[in-house]
Amino acid sequence: MSDNYVKVQPEQMKSLVEVGEKEGVDTEEQVPVSSPSADPPSITISGSDVSNTSITSKQRGKSRSKLVKDDKNSSGKNIPDLSVQGSVVSAHTGKNLNRLGQEQALHIKGTGKILQGKSENNGNYVTIHPSKNNQEARREEALKLSRKRRPVTVDTAKAKTSLEALKISIKQLKWKEFPLGRRAPCDIYWHGVSFHDNENILSGQVNKFPGMIEMLRKINLSRAMRTMQELFPDEYDFYPRSWILPEEYQQFSAQIRMVKEKDASVNPTFIVKPDGGSQGDGIYLIRDPSELKVMAGSQAKQSVVQEYIHKPLLIDKLKFDIRLYVLIKSLEPLEIYIAKEGLTRFCTEPYQEPSQKNLTHVFMHLTNYSLNIHSGNFVHSDSQNTGSKRTLSSVLYRLAAKGVDIKRVWSDIIALVIKTVIAVVPELKVYYQADIPPGKPGPTCFQILGFDILLMKNLKPVLLEVNSNPSMRIEHEQEISPGVFEYVPSPVDEEVKVGVIRDTLRLMDPNLKKPSTSQPRSGGTDQGEEIPMEPETQARSPDEGALPSLCLKQVYPKYTKQFNYLRLVERTAALFIRFLGVKGNMRLGPTAFRTFIRTCKLSNSNFTMASVDILYIDITRRWSGASPDSREAGMGLQAFVEAFFYLAARRFKSLSLREQVLSLLELCEAQLESQSSVEDRRSVSCSRALTRAVRTQTLGVTGANPQPQSPTPLRRAASQDYRLHQKLKPRTLRANVEN
Repeated sequence: MSDNYVKVQPEQMKSLVEVGEKEGVDTEEQVPVSSPSADPPSITISGSDVSNTSITSKQRGKSRSKLVKDDKNSSGKNIPDLSVQGSVVSAHTGKNLNRLGQEQALHIKGTGKILQGKSENNGNYVTIHPSKNNQEARREEALKLSRKRRPVTVDTAKAKTSLEALKISIKQLKWKEFPLGRRAPCDIYWHGVSFHDNENILSGQVNKFPGMIEMLRKINLSRAMRTMQELFPDEYDFYPRSWILPEEYQQFSAQIRMVKEKDASVNPTFIVKPDGGSQGDGIYLIRDPSELKVMAGSQAKQSVVQEYIHKPLLIDKLKFDIRLYVLIKSLEPLEIYIAKEGLTRFCTEPYQEPSQKNLTHVFMHLTNYSLNIHSGNFVHSDSQNTGSKRTLSSVLYRLAAKGVDIKRVWSDIIALVIKTVIAVVPELKVYYQADIPPGKPGPTCFQILGFDILLMKNLKPVLLEVNSNPSMRIEHEQEISPGVFEYVPSPVDEEVKVGVIRDTLRLMDPNLKKPSTSQPRSGGTDQGEEIPMEPETQARSPDEGALPSLCLKQVYPKYTKQFNYLRLVERTAALFIRFLGVKGNMRLGPTAFRTFIRTCKLSNSNFTMASVDILYIDITRRWSGASPDSREAGMGLQAFVEAFFYLAARRFKSLSLREQVLSLLELCEAQLESQSSVEDRRSVSCSRALTRAVRTQTLGVTGANPQPQSPTPLRRAASQDYRLHQKLKPRTLRANVEN
């Protein structure tokens, strides 16, 4: 994968590809050109020309060995790599590049701002490197630092399917791998499935968040997205309308009946997905509720039924989806990175709109790689631009050649990712504090997620699902003879996935100096806030000189101002966690719920504490029935959010739901803040009284008789004041722990 990302203008794109006229977007599916947004982030395209020859895995092996050789020769002249594939550079730019020589490189930023360097007439940005003397001095300093620091250690004993790509990444970084684990702590633990793959980790960093698997199951994700759709219907219209089965079967049937009664010609299609399904297992299409499989009885399988997108964007007359890799670097503060390169997975039969005859044609309707790999039409290709699995940049390149505003498409995808993560973060924080309570020794967490996104015919991105354990295999299974299979390297997978894992490790490098940035409160925006620097400009470890620039682009907190207003449920979750009381608990008991109501002063003559108890019992009982496998009794976060919305609607009847929730949040937070300040003042005054009493006792004894006296009166006086101090202090201490 070329690591020079070139900003290509749509006008240049039109002159780039003539192949697109012959085999581009289906002529019946003419793609409209989107109007550019006011200030969208630009897309950086890995420059892969449509006419590029295929890249074999042997060539990749040579390139990796060449990388090591270049690193050994780094004590000589530092000649930067200036390879730009698949991009058009004008003669004017070429002259400038020749004139500036090897001391410059193309440097394209995705923010629309030039942080350094000069701008050429054709829109390309040229970064001028420091002088040779400065480079030599920095290189010597980096070498000294690299000699002093120890290599980063990575425990790969639980890595499973991502092991091969992980080994390549560790080798490129020159870190130390422990494939069988070790007794001493490692810097990074790479788990294959869950945070709980290894229970005995007290330090370091783990590549899984506790609760991520549970949170991204189809039912929980749908519930989280539905909550956000209630608050922000326009912002969350990228998620298809969904029903949870079997509990919402009646609502689903009634909705379909109403639609058909209103217009008999309308016959919508729905896709049914098992809650715990993966790799396309158990997915099927229906056109009527009667076609649902086994929906009656106590053993009914939980699933989600969604509206089927029947007008997708087609390329080569085939339906496809996008697999985008997203890194959540931390929850507090929230940090999100998106890989600049992804995968596109194509169906293996030409697409037709769903009808009763073709509903069972999975190779036409479902884009899952694990399904289409079994089709006789599946095409394995070493090229990034052909075959049933291609790079995202090659698809965007073809769309740009047709005049599509890919900058706008990329901007919409970034917004979709940020909004989705904001929707799932509240529940993740509850899981996190349960497994790693504040003050308890434990690791920090990060995780790579796989977003499956479908582009509609009008280029609007739609979220299909989010995978907590996206496949990181860089080889595919191939039948070499009847019944005999072997794993064959997949250049497209290796191109994308090795870069994602390697650069994730670089961002999590414990030796990396992190710039100190003040984070705003999760509920509001600060208009004077400065946007953090791009990750490429942050401090790097000394060993990164031979590595390409990061393929992960920070999108949050970079775009905090645009999206921070959406974090209302997260503020509600902060109240929930505050009143949990017991460390490691995930459910609110009736006493804790009453404490919340009383502390925030939400009860009155019209809403007595008896009404509070009834509300708690009703909501908790309903949610317990919706989650029969619940391990704990009490009110979970989703039930608490429902109760909070109910309280907000009672108190602020004339406002919209969003304004009701925001008003109640501000009221609760103000009550808690004022109470904390009062308790802090009591604590300070009590401490002063204790000090004064001890000083008085000491002076009195000394003045009366300078001879040494028994310490009993002093201990008694001190203990009395200490008991008084302790009576006033516990609530403050508890608040501090919960904060």
